[in-house]
Amino acid sequence: MEEGEYESVLCVKPEVHVYRIPPRATNRGYRAAEWQLDQPSWSGRLRITAKGQVAYIKLEDRNSGELFAQAPVDQFPGTAVESVTDSSRYFVIRIEDGNGRRAFIGIGFGDRGDAFDFNVALQDHFKWVKQQCEFAKQAQNPDQGPKLDLGFKEGQTIKLNIANVKKKEGAAGTPRARPASAGGLSLLPPPPGGKTSTLIPPPGEHLSVGGSLVQPAAAPGSGGATVSWPQPKPATAATADIWGDFTKSTGSTSSQTQPGTGWVQF
Repeated sequence: MEEGEYESVLCVKPEVHVYRIPPRATNRGYRAAEWQLDQPSWSGRLRITAKGQVAYIKLEDRNSGELFAQAPVDQFPGTAVESVTDSSRYFVIRIEDGNGRRAFIGIGFGDRGDAFDFNVALQDHFKWVKQQCEFAKQAQNPDQGPKLDLGFKEGQTIKLNIANVKKKEGAAGTPRARPASAGGLSLLPPPPGGKTSTLIPPPGEHLSVGGSLVQPAAAPGSGGATVSWPQPKPATAATADIWGDFTKSTGSTSSQTQPGTGWVQF
């Protein structure tokens, strides 16, 4: 036991009874019915402490705290603490005086819950001792510990349900909405590599841009020939009939105008 180890308290019970027990004649175990339960040899306080891996059952005076007897426990269950065969409230413990002398005495609790807490406190302590020993072994030999195997076993399958997975908005491959004009019509972008067409005036005419004359341009693929404006078609007979009245009225009006007089006849 190292000097730097501290002593911790595991359990405290305010009332416990101590009994003289007869020698065990057979290996069948101890029986509390064979004790004089109505005449305990001593009554006081029980305290369980731990220092390192060893637990100590201490019987103390309930008023002064003076130590009556002490039972070191290095293993549980074991010979240092045994339960009786006919009750859950009584135990047999092995006490030592520090000089090598040992004796077995019986202890009992008036409340069954106190006996349960006494038993659980010892179990938890030695469960912790076992874990500490396993951790120490793994630290010394890390390769000998169990390895985590995340691989599939033979014939093992896995099922994935992706039916409810939704595509994120704007993800790759999702067509985007085309911008709409003020009238609600969808506008198409110009074709790549397209060129703006230029209107060519008819022969003999020139376009005026910014006060300067522009010569008619040659159409691509025409060998240098210029593209002329479309010529007006001659008026047909039907067109002449439609506008005939207006032309006659205009002619008669012009003929009735008398130069020099300033009067117009209607």
